[in-house]
Amino acid sequence: MTESSTNQLWGGRFNQPTDAFVQEFTASVQFDQRLYAYDIQGSIAHATMLAKVGVLTEEESKTIIAGLEEVKKEIEAGEFEWSIALEDVHMNIEKRLTDRVGDVGKKLHTGRSRNDQVATDIRLYLRDQIDAIQIELERLITGLINLAEQEADTVMPGFTHLQTAQPVTFGHHMMAWVEMLFRDRDRLADCRKRVNILPLGAAALAGTSYPIDRHLTAELLGFEGVAENSLDAVSDRDFAIEFCACSALVMTHLSRFSEELVLWCSQQFSFVTIGDAFCTGSSIMPQKKNPDVPELIRGKTGRVNGNLMSLLTLMKGQPLAYNKDNQEDKEPLFDSIDTIRGSLKAFADMAPAITVSSENMREACSKGFATATDLADYLVRKGIAFRDAHEVVGNAVATAEKQGKDIAELSLEALQNFSSVIDSDVYDVLTLEGAVAARNHIGGTAPEQVRAAVKRARAKI
Repeated sequence: MTESSTNQLWGGRFNQPTDAFVQEFTASVQFDQRLYAYDIQGSIAHATMLAKVGVLTEEESKTIIAGLEEVKKEIEAGEFEWSIALEDVHMNIEKRLTDRVGDVGKKLHTGRSRNDQVATDIRLYLRDQIDAIQIELERLITGLINLAEQEADTVMPGFTHLQTAQPVTFGHHMMAWVEMLFRDRDRLADCRKRVNILPLGAAALAGTSYPIDRHLTAELLGFEGVAENSLDAVSDRDFAIEFCACSALVMTHLSRFSEELVLWCSQQFSFVTIGDAFCTGSSIMPQKKNPDVPELIRGKTGRVNGNLMSLLTLMKGQPLAYNKDNQEDKEPLFDSIDTIRGSLKAFADMAPAITVSSENMREACSKGFATATDLADYLVRKGIAFRDAHEVVGNAVATAEKQGKDIAELSLEALQNFSSVIDSDVYDVLTLEGAVAARNHIGGTAPEQVRAAVKRARAKI
């Protein structure tokens, strides 16, 4: 059967046309057309290289490149007709190229396969997406750094088990999220190094007999190196899995932060308010202001985690080299990219719209005996063993609780009933400002340390 009767570029081997349902079931053009610019970029580099090594003439290469650029313009103008019959982005573009420039367009595929072509396209695409994600990450980091500096002196309860533990500063709390996001940024940068390796030239699985120059192609496309084993080059999806793992961690951090914002903006906490632009109301309860953005980001984390599991499961049973299974790599990868970019953008936009209620945070610190540890430390400095000090403070807390007071509200006489070493200077450590200021070391919550951490973080940006 001729190519024209099958409308497929590989039809020579087949005596029957592909079943209509199978054709649609196995096609990927519905989702891989987003790779069109990278497919054309890779093809231009390939045609340039083929001319340099003498496989194509300079005239043939120029004709192909000009044709590819016209195809790109056609796609960007919305005038390109994508065909499921042509299966994927690669064959759609190649067919249109041949329609435009004639038989010379058929020479473009010399020395390559769709196997190494698609692996190259995905790496080019993912490389740019990582760069775009890093911009949003740094925008969010900058917003949180600014918020930390602004609230470096604001005292709030620090929690363990969601129970009041010790007083911290809001600025210190924001810088905890900055540390997580810096690790996310570093992981993505490290992932990018492994993405930025050229598979083109591996052909279907064994390389090619044409005298190609893979290092030239890598240079033209900005890759840092070439994949050194043709079997691995076409079948490797580690880079996509690694990216999805990095994305799952980013989303996990955003989800945890979202959980705090949801709690903090509730009436039960009232620690912060989120700008109206990032909230919605209720259809029947006019008083409601729902924190939809953090709630939705918290929910979207599940799909990114699921995408990671999908890719791990996709690859776990595959023998070398390329298998049709790998067509299933794109949708989880694309979804993770779209989700993380959207979530980071929403969070980065929202961060400057977070308003802190220092009064409510301070009032919350008065509940839960936040300075109990400071009293224990005070007793230790007076010569009492820590375990004995721990018991003394526990007794003091029990008494204060019965009286409906905070420890700091107990009289000096009452405190001295628990230990004779307690003196009037005890109130210096029982104040919230004294408690946070005492943690004046790197990594501590003291306002001085928060400002130093802000300075270091800005230098890292």
